Amino acid sequence: MRATRSSLLLLSCGVAACSTSPGPSAPPPGTTYPARPISGTVSASTYVAQAASIDLFVVRSSELAQSRSADPRLRDVAARLIAAHTGTAAQLSLAGRRLNLLPGAAMLPQHQAMYEELAASSDFDRTYKRLQLSVHGAALSLHAGYAARGTSPTLRPVAANAAAIERSHLDMLRGL
Repeated sequence: MRATRSSLLLLSCGVAACSTSPGPSAPPPGTTYPARPISGTVSASTYVAQAASIDLFVVRSSELAQSRSADPRLRDVAARLIAAHTGTAAQLSLAGRRLNLLPGAAMLPQHQAMYEELAASSDFDRTYKRLQLSVHGAALSLHAGYAARGTSPTLRPVAANAAAIERSHLDMLRGL
């Protein structure tokens, strides 16, 4: 038991050290974040990490939109995105637990940079829409690719469901 606690302490310190190390600086405002199509097979752990980070970005940026947006339609879309991505995050977490893959509690650097850009934006509504279109395009690529070629039979149905949700979100965002 003592060895296990020591190992966990070392692991958690290593993770903490990684998370506090300086990373690349945030991209300049107006940066386009292209959707990166999945090529080849993605591991279950990579899929869970990417999908969880996307869900966190969408939820947190949409919470920000509810307080900062001047457009009631955009606030309504933000509320819908929060509800849907809270649901997909719960499905991902449940399936991930079955595989001993817990989603991260922090965004990946690319999504954190997007969030920081949004928080600092002087043209919030336009920046929010651009970033949501970008991240939802990337999410659709991730989920559709994993649903088709994923390595985990437990995660493939989660990915297929999330891909359908992402398609509807892209349509909704394009209609703003």
